[in-house]
Parts: sequence; C-alpha cells; structure tokens
Amino acid sequence: MLNLAFLVPEMRREFGGTAGNIAYNLKLLEDDPLIMATVGEDFGPYHSWLEKNSIDMSHIRTVPNTFTAQAFITTDMDDNQITAFHPGAMNHSHLNRVEDANGIGLAIIAPDGREAMFQHARECHEAGIPFLFDPGQGLPMFNGEELLHFIEMADYMAVNDYEAQLLQEKTGLPVENLAAKVKALIVTLGANGSYIVAEGQRYDIPCVKAKELVDPTGCGDAYRAGLLYGIARGWDWVTCGRLASVMGSIKIESRGGQNHRPSKKEIEDIYTQALVNETLKNEQHN
Repeated sequence: MLNLAFLVPEMRREFGGTAGNIAYNLKLLEDDPLIMATVGEDFGPYHSWLEKNSIDMSHIRTVPNTFTAQAFITTDMDDNQITAFHPGAMNHSHLNRVEDANGIGLAIIAPDGREAMFQHARECHEAGIPFLFDPGQGLPMFNGEELLHFIEMADYMAVNDYEAQLLQEKTGLPVENLAAKVKALIVTLGANGSYIVAEGQRYDIPCVKAKELVDPTGCGDAYRAGLLYGIARGWDWVTCGRLASVMGSIKIESRGGQNHRPSKKEIEDIYTQALVNETLKNEQHN
C-alpha cells in the first residue's frame, strides 16, 4: 500500500494539448489552422483564449458531462515529475468527422482517442487529404500491425528518438524501411536537432540555439507547426526542418505551450540569423 501527500507551494495552469499548441504556433506564422477536437464543459477559459488569438473553433465539439482532457504534473526541485492524465472528452473525439470540414489541404493526426485516430486517418486517406501521422504519447496504444496500417495511409510521419525506437521494436522494421513507406519520416532528437529521411536521402537538421532553456513543454508541437507550414507551401525538406527547429527554439524560452509571442517578422529574423550561424560554422569546420 502506498499513500502520498504533497504540499504544492506553487501552481500554474497552462493551455496546451497537441491541437491547441500546433494551431497556436501556426497562427504565429500567420497561417489559418483549423482545430478538430472534443472538449468538456469546463472549456470556457480555453475558448476565450483561442478566440483572443483568432483561432478557428468551428470543429471543436463540446461533450456534455465531461472535462476537457488535462494533465496534472507535480514537479520537484530537481525537475523529477509525477504526471496524471485524464482524457475526459478526448475519449469521444471519434464523434468528429473529417468530411465535416471543407477545403482542407493538409492534416495532422496527433495523439487523440484511439478510435478517433484510426477513423480520422482513414477519412483523410479516403478523401485524398495528405496527412502527417504523429502518434506521440499515443504510440503505445497500437501494436505493430496497426502502426503499419497508419503508415500505409499517411504521407508523412513524425516521431521523437524514443518513439522511433519503439516504432522499430513494434513493427520489426528499421527506420530506413519505415521511411520508404512515406514521403518523409521526421525524427526529432531534442538538443541534438533532428533528421528527415525522404526519397532515400537523409537530411540532418541542426538545433537552433535558444537564448535560454526555460521549459521544453510544447517544443515538439512548435516544431511540427513549422514543419506543416513548410510542407503546405511545397518547401524543400531542409527549409522545412530549419523553420521547425526555429519554432522549437523560440518555444523553449517560455514556460507552457502557448506563452511565446514573437511576430512573424521576428521569426523570420531568427531563421535568417540561424542560417547565417550555420553557414559560418560549416565554413570554420571546413
């Protein structure tokens, strides 16, 4: 038997979730993201926040008698964490249908309810909507055969280094074989940057150095926003990866997933400076 009680001298509540974080970062890039998700009756403050940031909520469905999905994270002075996650309304996300949204050119299937992830991937595939498969924390919910089914339908796939290892173990296939099934496989490596495998070629994307390391929460979502922005515009993979890296670097300088507020011009300046720094570093190395 185990009973624990904590005195929590400081508490902070942040808006988050993969859909909200990705949409927020796309909005910083002056794009027009559309969130498809389910929320609970406690969504009021988040609704006001999204409204304030001019993010489309036309496909956010409220499920009666539920709470919005939320995580409760207790962190000690050494940054050790205990996390409790309540899915709440997310368990009903299969109620949303891709066909209800019009004019969609690119989608991302991020961690969600198990049934909904299958359904929305299938609906995107059948509708001819290219999508990025991002299993994230939801990856353990699926076996190897199910993951391969997702990958067969997807156009792109993004995972972190731990998820890439787990994906290989579950499917029995190495990264190169998995990458051959999609147009591009993106693997993030934290402080070591990321790499993109596309058309049999690997592109190594360096990490953009942040002014200070404050909080990594939501960095992966910021990265994916930059990636989606570039893919939607038909950019080459190195350019997509560089913007994604810039967005992750900007986010890590702030606490929470949606408290950074650079203008698009500031993002462009950071991108340009990062490119200059990379060029100088390569020249010195050579």
